[in-house]
Amino acid sequence: MRYVKLTSVSWWGSMVPICLGVFQAALPLHGLDVEAQVIRSMTGGASPYILINAGLVGIGMRGALG
Repeated sequence: MRYVKLTSVSWWGSMVPICLGVFQAALPLHGLDVEAQVIRSMTGGASPYILINAGLVGIGMRGALG
């Protein structure tokens, strides 16, 4: 479990953008457009793709350096 470190703050910090990106992409599919707009405004208008990729980069860098 090189990349999954549940006690690492940097791992959790990288999981937050992944979760927000997935929620932002999936909420409009279920008719929850207002909630998706809230996430979009909290993240400065970042698209779900940018959020997910930023989280994956953070986890990858954490695994490579750790």
